[in-house]
Amino acid sequence: MAGLNKTPGANRLHIGFFGKRNSGKSALINAFVNQEVSIVSSEPGTTTDPVYKAMEIDGLGPCLLVDTAGFDDIGTLGQLRNDKTKKASEKIDIAIILFNDRKICQELDWYHYFKEKHIPTILVISKADLQRNDNLLKKITEATSETPLLISSLTKQGIKELQEKLLEKVPADFEKESITGELAKKGDLILLVMPQDIQAPKGRLILPQVQVMRELLDKGCQIMAVTTEQLKSALQKLNQAPDLVITDSQVFKYVYENISSESKLTSFSVLMAGYKGDLNYYAKSVEILERLNGDSTVLIAECCSHAPLSEDIGRVKIPRMLKKKFPGIGVEIVSGTDFPDDLTKYDLIITCGGCMFNRRYIMTRVNQAKGQMIPMTNYGIFIAYVNGILDKVIY
Repeated sequence: MAGLNKTPGANRLHIGFFGKRNSGKSALINAFVNQEVSIVSSEPGTTTDPVYKAMEIDGLGPCLLVDTAGFDDIGTLGQLRNDKTKKASEKIDIAIILFNDRKICQELDWYHYFKEKHIPTILVISKADLQRNDNLLKKITEATSETPLLISSLTKQGIKELQEKLLEKVPADFEKESITGELAKKGDLILLVMPQDIQAPKGRLILPQVQVMRELLDKGCQIMAVTTEQLKSALQKLNQAPDLVITDSQVFKYVYENISSESKLTSFSVLMAGYKGDLNYYAKSVEILERLNGDSTVLIAECCSHAPLSEDIGRVKIPRMLKKKFPGIGVEIVSGTDFPDDLTKYDLIITCGGCMFNRRYIMTRVNQAKGQMIPMTNYGIFIAYVNGILDKVIY
C-alpha cells in the first residue's frame, strides 16, 4: 500500500547537480541527504548517465535529485553523455553547479545557459576541506556577481547553508497548487467519465485520473465515477445535474451530447495541460487547423513511452482524425524525451497532457515552440476543437 502514497516523479522538485568529472557531485548528493544514494569513486566518469533519486527532504518536501555525468567528458561516448546531461537539464527546477579547479569556463557556460532558461542556480565550491579557495571564490564572484557556497561533503561544511539556499530558490511557479483550480469547490458534485481503455494498466487508473480524484476529495467535493457506457444511467439516478463533468477527451462529443447544459465540462487532458503547460497558447494554436492542408506536417509528441497499442490516442486516433480532415497530411510521432530541436518543418505540434514530466520540462517544449513560432496544442484541446465543442469546454 505504500506505493499509493508516493508522490509521482513528475510532481517532485527536480534538483540537478552539474560539474566536471570527479568534481564531487555524487558525494555532495550523499552528504546532502545523509544516505549513500549515488556511487562515489575517485575514478573520473563514474556517473555515466543521469541518475534520478526520489527523496523527501525536510523543508523542501518531495524532490527528485539528478546526478549528471561530468560535462567535461571526452570522446564519442563522452559526447553522448554530455548530450544526456543537456537533456536532463531541461527538466531541472533548480541547478547546483560545482566548481573545484581554477579553470571555470565550462562551469560559467552552464551558469549562463541556466540563466537564459530562467532556471535558478546555486554555485558551489566543492571539496572545500582539501584546499584554500580564496582565489577561486573571488574569481567566481567577479564572473557571476554571486557568492558561491563553500561545501565539504566529508566534514558537512556548508550542507545546512545549501538547504537554506534551495528553499530560497524554489521557483514560484514550480507546480501550480491546483489542477482543477476554481472549477471545483467544496460540496460540488463532480461526475468523472472514465472509459477504461487498453492504455490503462490492468487493475489501475491512469495518473491524471488518480491525481484529479485525490484533489477533488481533498477539496471536499462529492465524486461519482462512471465508464462511458454508464453515463446515461448514472445521470438518471442523480437528482441534480453535476456541477462539473470531467471526461476522457476521446469521448468528449458523446459526453457533451448527453449531459445537461447546466453542467460545466472539461477533460483530464485539458486539466493536465493547464497544470503543466500553457493552456492559452494551446487554445490559440489550435485555430491553425483552419489553415492546414494536405501539404502540412504535424508533430504528435507523447510524453510517456510505451509499445504501440491498437486504437492508441496519440499514435492512431489523432492521426486518423487529421488524415480524414486533411488527406495527404504528414504526421510524425515522437515519444518520451525524443523531441526535435528544429521544429520549423512542422505546421502544428500536438502534445499529450504531460503527466509523466514536470512543468519545467513541458514549458521548455512550449517555449521552444514559441521561439520558433510553431503553433502547439494538446490532445484534449485538439479533440474538442475538431468536434466543434471547444467553446463548450471549460479551460
